[in-house]
Amino acid sequence: MTRSARRTRRTLQVAGAGAAALLALSACSSSDDSSAKSDSAAPSATDSAKQLSGTVTVFAAASLKESFTTLGKEFEKAHPGTKVTFSFGGSDSLAAGITGGAPADVFAAASPKTMAIVTDKKDAAGTPSTFVRNQLEIATLPGNPDKVSSLKDLTRSGLKVVLCDKTVPCGAAAQKALDASKLELTPVSYEQDVKSALTKVELKEADAAVVYKTDVKAAGDKVEGVEFPESADAINDYPIALLKDAPNADAAKAFIELVQSAEGQNVLTAAGFLKP
Repeated sequence: MTRSARRTRRTLQVAGAGAAALLALSACSSSDDSSAKSDSAAPSATDSAKQLSGTVTVFAAASLKESFTTLGKEFEKAHPGTKVTFSFGGSDSLAAGITGGAPADVFAAASPKTMAIVTDKKDAAGTPSTFVRNQLEIATLPGNPDKVSSLKDLTRSGLKVVLCDKTVPCGAAAQKALDASKLELTPVSYEQDVKSALTKVELKEADAAVVYKTDVKAAGDKVEGVEFPESADAINDYPIALLKDAPNADAAKAFIELVQSAEGQNVLTAAGFLKP
């Protein structure tokens, strides 16, 4: 082999080795890029499907018991690993508990006035929003044996009537309706929440009670409802808010979103609540 041929062969060998190295480097680089893209995509997917966990503690007006219990179960089903616990009662008592330091994530009140107890103390995060409204109705014994047909009928002598306490939203609304009608009514008892007032009728300890339409509906055939026109002037707005020191803020926000969603609104309107 001539010197020129050997030189040409050596040049081709070097070029071939360089090309092979370049291909290997390119393949490695491509693999690294793919891996990098995969790695960078993983956190993004995780972030977009953030897993909620832990307990969400909700303080809610007594009239929300049935619908919120349903929504709590739906929330737990949609977010495995979470649990929703409720404290139902008179909105004023719940508000006092929150301002007194009771640990809670969400507050759903039966009136803006009781929500203001919390917001005035700066215990809410952000501005509360109205998610439903509720209207009063008279609950009587099944079959309405006393033939109650109006708010004025409740003032009849001998009729045992129960009202919510005036500090409770349902009691304040009832008093507003009575005042607008220039009616005076002395109940046999004032109850601390609407469920307690309704129970008096269910147990036949009272002949009638002024409660919410939603409570009459929830009671089924245990009571009979009587509508009265004055209730249109005493409709309560229900605000909901995330609390400032919520122990589980992320899950609490998600629960509020469920309440305000189309699904949540369907549950609430089916229970008799009015849309905001």
